[in-house]
Amino acid sequence: MLASTRNAIRTQSRLARNFSASSVASAQSLKERLAELIPKEIEEVKEVRAKYGDKSFGPNTVDQMYGGMRGLKGLVWEGSVLDADEGIRFRGLTIPETQEALPKAPGGQEPLPEGLFWLLVTGEVPTEEQVKSLSAEWNARGEIPDFVKELIDRCPRDLHPMTQFSIAVNALNHDSAFAKSYAQGINKKDYWQPTYEDAMDLIAKLPQIAGRIFRNVYGDGKMPAVDASKDYSANLSTYLGFGDNKEFVDLMRLYITIHSDHEGGNVSAHTGHLVGSALSDPFLSYGAALNGLAGPLHGLANQEVLRWIQKMQSVVGENPSDEKVAEYVWSTLKSGQVVPGYGHAVLRKTDPRYTAQREFALRHLPNDPLFKLVAQIYKIVPNILLEAGKAKNPWPNVDAHSGVLLTYYGLNQQDFYTVLFGVSRAFGVASQLIWDRALGMPLERPKSFSTAHIKKMFEGK
Repeated sequence: MLASTRNAIRTQSRLARNFSASSVASAQSLKERLAELIPKEIEEVKEVRAKYGDKSFGPNTVDQMYGGMRGLKGLVWEGSVLDADEGIRFRGLTIPETQEALPKAPGGQEPLPEGLFWLLVTGEVPTEEQVKSLSAEWNARGEIPDFVKELIDRCPRDLHPMTQFSIAVNALNHDSAFAKSYAQGINKKDYWQPTYEDAMDLIAKLPQIAGRIFRNVYGDGKMPAVDASKDYSANLSTYLGFGDNKEFVDLMRLYITIHSDHEGGNVSAHTGHLVGSALSDPFLSYGAALNGLAGPLHGLANQEVLRWIQKMQSVVGENPSDEKVAEYVWSTLKSGQVVPGYGHAVLRKTDPRYTAQREFALRHLPNDPLFKLVAQIYKIVPNILLEAGKAKNPWPNVDAHSGVLLTYYGLNQQDFYTVLFGVSRAFGVASQLIWDRALGMPLERPKSFSTAHIKKMFEGK
């Protein structure tokens, strides 16, 4: 009890400090506040390197080299850290703390992604005024160039939405502030400023890009007008045809927030950081990140989960017994397949992002048959995976839930789900790119060895 009380007090104190710091700067823009923070952060990095630069995280193993560098400690990522027991922390705040602390839209229950971006960039919880100013700025920046519209419109309808998304984001490089500034010989100490402008433009334009792709592939290609006074998620929802559904809009706020960042080691985040280290602008960097996110072992996983659940439902029916569900799970494992949505590379408990979506569902769609099946699977699968010895972590991750929520509200175009993930993940990658340039992070260039060289190194030892 004493430990939990101390943790609660520390959490409350941290939130109070964040609110206090942000309220002092309530009249400032995000860029002005960032300009104040950068010199302090540079000094802190210098101090950390001076004190701890020769410290080691431990030796690397050959298995890690062959195992996709799993668990290899070699990146700095400011926006979030993934804890094996607590899940993701955004600038020190857990998912529940983030949901509690960040400003919400009038009548909404979920945090505004604008506030999450402010938190990722500054480490501070913004005021409602600051969040509104960020919404207005993104709305002002949101129009996409005519040639990008034409690029999207010329894509064949059967070209995967994620491919179209990547094409459009890369094409925004045409107007990159960083690329132009670099060509003009900008001082490297100022790299962060045009990077910031590109990052803001990138995030602002994603709803229009995603909406145009959605309308072309699944609709009549006509883009609706949006209300410039509304928030980011509300306008994205309008582009997708769900702007009048308040619950869906709030779901988008939650979805973008919890999918925004997941430390630096996942494929999309690492790719954005890696490509950015070559001083490629944020559009090119995030275009590359999207290509990684499109893979079935990353962003494509949520639709694979949904398809597996729907296939199960077609076999076991609505309101199946636990025995029928368990039998279907065992049949999946015995056929040499994995149970999608369960297990995680780092987490060793139920993903808090899964829990946040489950709580949303319990409030808004507790009797939906597909959600009830998801809840039943949650009760049954972990024990089966432990019995089968198939997973170090038998608990569900974020992908195990999102598709069911989107389907409930009528967004059942599963190939589009990864695009929504792409809109979300831009928040984390873009905020880190700003800090990469502010801190002067160098070209990333790890050392590699051949199999023959590894054998030579260790044979006879």
